[in-house]
Parts: sequence; structure tokens; C-alpha cells
Amino acid sequence: MIPRWIYAPAALGAAFVLLPLVAIVARVDWTGFLGLITSQASQDALWLSLRTSAVSTVLCVLFGTPMAVVLARTSFPGQGVLRSLVLLPLVLPPVVGGIALLYTFGRRGLLGHELDVLGIQVAFSTTAVVMAQTFVALPFLVVSLEGALRTGGRRYEVVAASLGAGPTTVFRRVTLPLVLPGLLSGAVLAFARSLGEFGATITFAGSLQGVTRTLPLEIYQIRETDVDAAVALSLVLVVVAVLVIGLARQGRAG
Repeated sequence: MIPRWIYAPAALGAAFVLLPLVAIVARVDWTGFLGLITSQASQDALWLSLRTSAVSTVLCVLFGTPMAVVLARTSFPGQGVLRSLVLLPLVLPPVVGGIALLYTFGRRGLLGHELDVLGIQVAFSTTAVVMAQTFVALPFLVVSLEGALRTGGRRYEVVAASLGAGPTTVFRRVTLPLVLPGLLSGAVLAFARSLGEFGATITFAGSLQGVTRTLPLEIYQIRETDVDAAVALSLVLVVVAVLVIGLARQGRAG
């Protein structure tokens, strides 16, 4: 049982979220929809977004899984500070993250100068897109997986260790299977965050068609000159986001 009055603010909150989405659907020019979303620039932006988001999701899994395990299964001085720093991109404006990446990996950045001497240029490249997406999406996977690790507890790992299994075997055969739904959910959320990334990308990678201009950047680029195309592409992004959220919920339920 819940108080009846609580339905009113719940309905208002739902309307606040849903009405703008309904407005996008109502504004779409359905007669020319296919033509608007199949232009060369739109296709380049969509496929670039999908490719870079997939790569950044893989990087989030590779780096985020060990980070979540360390935070959930160990205790050391400064752990709380480290967790706060790891999760900082969740609350940091993306454009600030882009500036931080630029002054780290840009030609005159902390590491960028040395990379430039070696002939490696990171900023304003497709690699920069992946790095910007990974920077903002990584905390989503860490939060999801750390929560799953803490909820699952350690009893099965302790039993496996007591039977003679080594740490790596326990991690591979016990820990990962137990938290697989949380890992999959975190990976899907990381993909969704990467797909919608804008601020860090445009700051660190720029907006060059076919190279760094992802779908959110393409929408921003054309909104002044072709409103119908911007709305159509926005609807595509909304549909993809809904599908991704559905997958995340399914993975979490599993």
C-alpha cells in the first residue's frame, strides 16, 4: 500500500519526461523521414557513433571490471577518495572532461607533447572520440558492477578458496558468473552513455564528418539549417536509447 496522493506527483514527473518525447514524434516529417535519416552525413554520423560506442564499451569492461572488483573486495587507505575520483565524471560537466582530456593528450598537453614527438596525435581524431566516450561512460559500469559485487557477497568465493581454488580461478569461475547480470547491465548503460556523449567529444575530438562527428554532434550541427533532419535524427537516437535501456533492464532482471 502507498498513499493515494503520491500518484499525482508521480504522474507529473512522468509527464515531464514523456511529453518532450511525444513532441519529437509529433514534429517529425514522416513523409520524408527516410530521406532525412539516410543522407550521407547522417549515415556517417550514425555508424561512427555505433562503432566508437562499441569500442568504448569494450574498454569500459576491460578497465571498469578490475576497478569495481578492487573497490568492492579490498580495503585500503584513501579508498573513499579514490572511489570519489573514479565516479567524478558522473557529476562533472562533459565539456570539463573534454578540456581535461585535451590538456592531457592534446599536442601541448601533459602527455600529448611526448606522443606528438613520437608521431602520435590523439586529439581531434576518432581515437579521441573513443577516449571521450570512455571517460564519461566508465563510471556507469563501475557503479553497476560494484553494486552487484557488494550485493552478491563473498560466501561463494570464500568456499571456493577454502577448497583450494586460486584467486584467478575464483575470479573467473565464481565471481564473474555471479555478477554477470550486473556486468551486462553496466556494459549496456556504458554503451548508451557513449552513444549520447556530446560535450567531451566536441571539446576533445572536434566535429569532422566521418572522423569525429558522431550522431549527437550531427544533430547539433544541422539543427540551425535543417530542423526536420535534426528532429528525425533525434528520434533515431531516442529509439536506440529506448532499446538500450530495455536491454539493460532485461540484463538486470536476469
